[in-house]
Amino acid sequence: MPDLETFRTDAVPAELPFSAALRAGGFVFTSGQIGNIAGEMKLVEGGIKAEGQQALEHLRAALEAAGSSLDRVVKCTVFFTDMKDFQPFNDVYREFFGGHLPARSGVEVKGLALGARVEIECIALAGKG
Repeated sequence: MPDLETFRTDAVPAELPFSAALRAGGFVFTSGQIGNIAGEMKLVEGGIKAEGQQALEHLRAALEAAGSSLDRVVKCTVFFTDMKDFQPFNDVYREFFGGHLPARSGVEVKGLALGARVEIECIALAGKG
């Protein structure tokens, strides 16, 4: 079994029983990130773009805490409560990933924590490439 190392960030309120990221065997796996205000059980205001931006900021922080980065992401999974948010989220997503286009899945779900409209998780290569 590979060595496992967990990482917390300010995004995940201390009372929640999970890590922001886990590094194992050369990979970093993030927990799903939503657009909550860091350390609080409250979403940012401003709709899908604001939530998406905050969720991606949390994702970046989780990756960096684990010694990786957005440009090392190989796969993202994005959960939407309404697929109508797919394109507005893509606008924000492009700002964060630029020309690096990881494999990605987008699925519609019935509900997300705190009533979030979007949640994103990823798998990345460990290290700084």
